[in-house]
Amino acid sequence: MLILGSFVVSAFKKTGNDSGGPHPLKLIIPSGFPAPQYTFTGNPLTQEGFELGRKLFYDGRLSKDGNFPCASCHQQFASFATYDHATSHGFNNQFTIRNAPGLFNLAWNKEMTWDGGITNIEVQPLMPIAAPNEMAETVNNILSKLRQDNEYKKMFKAAFGNETINSQRMLYAITQFVCSLVSADSKYDRVKKGLATFTQEQQNGYALFQTKKCTSCHPEPLFTDHSFRNVGLPVDPYLSDYGKMRITHNPQDSLKFKVPSLRNVALSFPYEHDGRFSSITSVLDHYSSTVQDGPTLDPLLKNKIPLTNTEKYYLVEFLKTLTDSTFIKDSRFSPPQ
Repeated sequence: MLILGSFVVSAFKKTGNDSGGPHPLKLIIPSGFPAPQYTFTGNPLTQEGFELGRKLFYDGRLSKDGNFPCASCHQQFASFATYDHATSHGFNNQFTIRNAPGLFNLAWNKEMTWDGGITNIEVQPLMPIAAPNEMAETVNNILSKLRQDNEYKKMFKAAFGNETINSQRMLYAITQFVCSLVSADSKYDRVKKGLATFTQEQQNGYALFQTKKCTSCHPEPLFTDHSFRNVGLPVDPYLSDYGKMRITHNPQDSLKFKVPSLRNVALSFPYEHDGRFSSITSVLDHYSSTVQDGPTLDPLLKNKIPLTNTEKYYLVEFLKTLTDSTFIKDSRFSPPQ
């Protein structure tokens, strides 16, 4: 892996291979970031693999009726989250029970999904593909469709050496694409590099962020500690979602959901695992006044997080500086032409 301390826009760079085979890429680790969890061991990152993964990500044929590619729930302009909808839409006009999280900096994730039910990012796509209320398709059917497409045959050969199209290669390619979605060029990042300056309101919000327990769950620079916590949200009686306990069946995990990154938070509303809040201010209102006590409530929230309206305003101004406009406009991550 290549660690660069200087200002970098690209998420990766070519290594200069002229052999005619797949062209290796190296993921660039942004300055200050820790070592990633996913290091492409056994799945070398290449330009051809990345391009194949991008095509698959935007291809509706990965769903039963052709209408639900990965990108239908993960839209680039919303930092690859679902814009505006509380929960994701799926096959046959169905809804899921959870809000689609943004896809960025995934190489630093050890556990995926709101409940941590997936621990290997290479197999993560299998869950939405098979879910009857999401893509509602089988891997065998997808492979059959891809094998009938001459362009895919060429792209699999370019990425993996021959035209064989199988599930492992499909998942490897998607992983290469999504793990290359690195977001680290917000105003916050430029301030940290000495290339920009916070306004007074943003600086006030940053100071509050550091002193109001925010960094306990959302530490810099990833703005998540990847933990699972009960933040005092009452159960939606219709969704009946108890978070991590759905996976572990351990009552101690009741109502615990993964702490999301706050990067690009201004782009990825609505918020929380079920999209119940439509604004950042509504989230802050919850932490300030409506936290529901319970046996698994995170200890940091036992006394809530008291905030004045002025403090909420400053916090929102700071959180807006985490928006990475370069990332959401990067043509390399857009649909292939």
